[in-house]
Amino acid sequence: MCADFLRRGRKIVAIGRNYLEHALELNNKLPTEPMFFLKPTSSYVASPGTIILPRNRLVHHEIELGIVIGKTGRDIPAAEADNYIAGYALGLDLTARDLQDFAKSKGYPWTAAKGYDYFTPISDFVPKAQIPDPHNLRIWSAVNGKIRQDDSTALMIFKIPTLIEYVSRIMTLEEGDLILTGTPKGVGPIVSGNIVTAGLENSGKVLTTLKFNVKEKE
Repeated sequence: MCADFLRRGRKIVAIGRNYLEHALELNNKLPTEPMFFLKPTSSYVASPGTIILPRNRLVHHEIELGIVIGKTGRDIPAAEADNYIAGYALGLDLTARDLQDFAKSKGYPWTAAKGYDYFTPISDFVPKAQIPDPHNLRIWSAVNGKIRQDDSTALMIFKIPTLIEYVSRIMTLEEGDLILTGTPKGVGPIVSGNIVTAGLENSGKVLTTLKFNVKEKE
């Protein structure tokens, strides 16, 4: 239904600070309700591929479970949220951390820090039927073969039905849209020459993977 979400989706909704230890590692306050920002779909780059970094920026990787929306809805009750999910994807929410830190200090939006081309590396589509419980998955990322992030989606502060309910009260969710559900601890820098890999697993079964070479923009 939404296997072509990279082409059909109109927005990427990215949830911030949805894992306790990640919030703490960046000295962020925990939200009392979901917080999110938008990323442009022009930031998608499909796996396997190449991430082109902007020059002279400190870029961090943040691995996340993505929810692919299957049909349009607004004001969706949490109890009905599953009916609006077509499937899932594994994504990297790349962040120009230097720009984000500056934006935070000034109270500015995060758009520039999150919106560069190549800043949402993404896997193929995983149908919902392959993931009976999205809150019981292993999610990990590695740089040059060394694991950096490795946690369970069970650690989300706000669960997926709550996220869909919250976001859809503010804006209509449309078929093909992607909700990135937040990143666990262990984020860190990537630089030209790195190889970034990541995976999503269910009880040892690999559901999807990512692999990207990293280069700096010429």
